[in-house]
Amino acid sequence: MSLLYGAFQVVRAAGDAVAQLQWYATPSSQSSPGTAHSSIDDDQQQQPLSWFNVGIASLMLAINIALSVWLGLGMSKSLIVSTVRCIVQLTVLGMVLNQLFLTENPVYIFSMVLGLGTLAAFEVTYWRSKHRFPGMFAGAFVAITGSAVGVALFGNALSLNTHPAYTAQKFIPTVGMLFGANLIGVSIGVNAVMSSLDTHRDRIESALCYGASRWETMKPVVVASLKSALVPSISNMSACGLLSIPGLMVGWSLSGANVLMASRYQMVVMIMLTASTALSTMLAVIFCASVLINGTPVLRLDLLTANKPKQAASVSGASRSSSRMTLLRAGLRPKSDLYLSRNPSCVAVASTTTSSSTATIRSHSGVRLISAAAAGR
Repeated sequence: MSLLYGAFQVVRAAGDAVAQLQWYATPSSQSSPGTAHSSIDDDQQQQPLSWFNVGIASLMLAINIALSVWLGLGMSKSLIVSTVRCIVQLTVLGMVLNQLFLTENPVYIFSMVLGLGTLAAFEVTYWRSKHRFPGMFAGAFVAITGSAVGVALFGNALSLNTHPAYTAQKFIPTVGMLFGANLIGVSIGVNAVMSSLDTHRDRIESALCYGASRWETMKPVVVASLKSALVPSISNMSACGLLSIPGLMVGWSLSGANVLMASRYQMVVMIMLTASTALSTMLAVIFCASVLINGTPVLRLDLLTANKPKQAASVSGASRSSSRMTLLRAGLRPKSDLYLSRNPSCVAVASTTTSSSTATIRSHSGVRLISAAAAGR
């Protein structure tokens, strides 16, 4: 704490020293010395952008399309579709926000928030995930929307001094940024959980057979998935202001606002983004792992459905393997919650005969012979 307090005092002293410097004044600022950050002259104001300007900017995508064609990336169609989608979505959003900012009715405000949350959950479930499972849409919606709304209300009320906290002009943009960050974190985390369970399903099945509890099996997967999902937001926050100028500060600077005030707003927003991403990702990852490792506990990779036809073969193979192991485990699971790695004395030797499957489990309590159903083969 003392180190953080000392760093804060150093930054504050440096800021005061910079603020007291005598900067060279422009002719317009000399004519009005009391307004150092006054608005620019009328003839120097930024001209409004038209669709022609957007079209000129779109021409720069020709570089990406040329690279895709030259290197055979096969991304030309995706680039064009993404550009058209971006333009249409932002146009509709601008038209809606233009009317929404004129009202303070919480019904309209939270209706739009729920609509954005629904679109974000749909994006995670059907577009950004290789597979989906029953209840994934509802879980993603609760994780993304709940964390974004909670963090936005808390931040607006206590950090951004917005009263009421759901004021449309600040609440909607803040929630929109949180939705974007949550969507990325949840997508990475949920995909990491499903990929880890599929890759290490043999090890997970073995741990469950040896008596590992549901949480003992889930915890390593949840921890690894959270780490991979939170890396982008942490890296973005660490590089903010040093290697990149955030969008909020760019917008404020282009509008002629106080840049120091914009930097404080950006600090609050970046912290809110990181907190919301961590909360939503944790909820989604735990929910995903809880569904695919149920309360029995049984690994249920057979619940996964491929979002793309070319992935159906791998999913069906994993489902058949998981189903066979599920039937086998109904008779093999000992009444113990001890990991094999934590208890080297727990040794299992499986032997298979031509007529039936027989497993011999040696544990600290003795030796037990269990016959598995032949249907599980």
